[in-house]
Amino acid sequence: MEEKQIHTPVMLERTIELLAPAIERPGAVLVDATLGMGGHSEAFLERFPQLTLVGLDRDTDALAIAGERLSRFGDRVHLVHTVYDTILESVQDLGFSEVQGILFDLGVSSLQLDRVERGFSYSKDAPLDMRMDATSELTAEQVLAEYSEADLRRIFKDYGEERLAPRYAKKIVERRQVAPLTTSAELVQIITDATPVAIQRKGHPAKRVFQALRIEVNQELAVLERAIPAAAELLAVGGRMVVLSYQSLEDRLVKRFLASATTSSAPAGLPVELPEHHPDFRLLVRGAELASDDEKAANPRSIPVRLRAAERTRRFA
Repeated sequence: MEEKQIHTPVMLERTIELLAPAIERPGAVLVDATLGMGGHSEAFLERFPQLTLVGLDRDTDALAIAGERLSRFGDRVHLVHTVYDTILESVQDLGFSEVQGILFDLGVSSLQLDRVERGFSYSKDAPLDMRMDATSELTAEQVLAEYSEADLRRIFKDYGEERLAPRYAKKIVERRQVAPLTTSAELVQIITDATPVAIQRKGHPAKRVFQALRIEVNQELAVLERAIPAAAELLAVGGRMVVLSYQSLEDRLVKRFLASATTSSAPAGLPVELPEHHPDFRLLVRGAELASDDEKAANPRSIPVRLRAAERTRRFA
């Protein structure tokens, strides 16, 4: 399959190593909450012959490719077209009350980046789309055409951590009063023209704005904030969750949830920690793990990745 060759799963061996103790058991279920083209899932299904996989994705193109790729595994595979914050309902609707493993590989997929017409890349001219789910309504073009200057400034600042957010928002509003913005090249030109040369030397000036638009169009942070607790609720005792994040905003959300889930709720100064105060999870890695230098060299998509993982240790009634 031609599409299969363009996707190298990030931190695959480390992900398998972390999830293996939970999913090598007979009857285990693994949820790949961000299925993509099925690279991680295929490896897990090959490595663990008794494993059942539930794959979720909002991208119908990705689901079609993954469905073909994983068809040889038959009824061990269940694919669902959905946004991953429905993980709890989607898995339970398939008849699974709990699962042994969950994997999140966040951010934009290789398929979405490589298909120019999807509009995710600032380096290639394309319609301003940026929808991960082509059946959803909101596009980047609509955001740029309809959002107020204040709202554009907010999303560039909050989702792109862009210092020049006010300047870019102002220039976009000025431009759209003359003619609508419809292509990525037009947006890149506006941003480049508004960026001091000294700042341009530090990296592509449009990178953070494109990230912010993508997050807004797909509501990525709001979805993630709902999805991680729902996924944790789905894990059986001894079950494990691995999350791969590619930008600081995602990683902070994951870090904050795991910190809370792995911390005792006992009041300070209590001489003995009562059972009901014990944390329900334990961390499997200290902090966030990075890809090895070898993997970064072989697979550039792994350069920004931050891996975090945890295991459910109990379920307090």
